[in-house]
Amino acid sequence: MTITQSAVREALWPENLPSRMNVYAILDGARDKRIFEAVLRTYQEKCCLFAGDLPWQVEQAAPHLVQLDPDEALTRVVCQQGWGNAWGIFLRTETSFVRLRKHLRRFLRVRDERGKWMLFRYYDPRVMRIYLPTCNAHELETVFGPIDTFVVEDAGAVRALEYRMERNKLKITEVPLPTA
Repeated sequence: MTITQSAVREALWPENLPSRMNVYAILDGARDKRIFEAVLRTYQEKCCLFAGDLPWQVEQAAPHLVQLDPDEALTRVVCQQGWGNAWGIFLRTETSFVRLRKHLRRFLRVRDERGKWMLFRYYDPRVMRIYLPTCNAHELETVFGPIDTFVVEDAGAVRALEYRMERNKLKITEVPLPTA
């Protein structure tokens, strides 16, 4: 059973998507060396979510925020090679790239029950699928902020899971992806 790149693309850009809504990906460079190479080649707006002057090995393995375009090469690579391999998560928003990056950086580090700082890999779809349903209304408001929808692959990568806030509650919509 093979999910086509066009099926993933259609899930990210459904027909009813408002034209002012942008689609972004947070790609986890630690998952595959091809991710960083593809991010470097894109002309779309992009940046590392880690700040500062990073050693190249860290930058290569870091999460990168990238604006996607349905017809761009990076989108084809991510939809074809990344879907089902936990390369990252997708989101839809009307906010600016700069504001979105600032919002997303807030969640990179969290404290454990002893107060020790830890890296929070929320950009891994396997983590996001488990994390979002555990959040209360206040936590959901904080995580979503300016984001309209998070889109992640399901465990079998045969559906796109759309997460949005509706009346202070998490709404999850399963979008089946047609197979080739």
